Amino acid sequence: MDVMNLFRNYEEAVAMILFGIGFSNLLMQKNLIKKIIGMNIMDTSVYLFLAVKGYIEGHKAPIVVDGVQSVEAYINPIPSGLVLTGIVVSVSVSALMLALTIRLYRRYHTLNLDEISTLLKKEEKS
Repeated sequence: MDVMNLFRNYEEAVAMILFGIGFSNLLMQKNLIKKIIGMNIMDTSVYLFLAVKGYIEGHKAPIVVDGVQSVEAYINPIPSGLVLTGIVVSVSVSALMLALTIRLYRRYHTLNLDEISTLLKKEEKS
């Protein structure tokens, strides 16, 4: 019975697996670019989950066509709006993170967080 629920809700399972991949990438990697990629994978999985939760089988996008004004004929537009807003914010955050990563690389000539923290401690001592 549980296997059938997994097959019936495979989109949610894929979103959770993607989130796990992104989160483990965020925690395990030392390279800043790889951490940013992990963060983007996590963002994408959340957008997939929201899109799946907002979709209703057999319903249409909330655009009145052919005079059908019944609420039951359309999907909920709020999850779609949240996904679009999230994508815009995600692109902005990614751009900011990449800009800061470039600044760190120009200063320390490495993208490894351990090396950056070691160099930072040396700067503080002197």
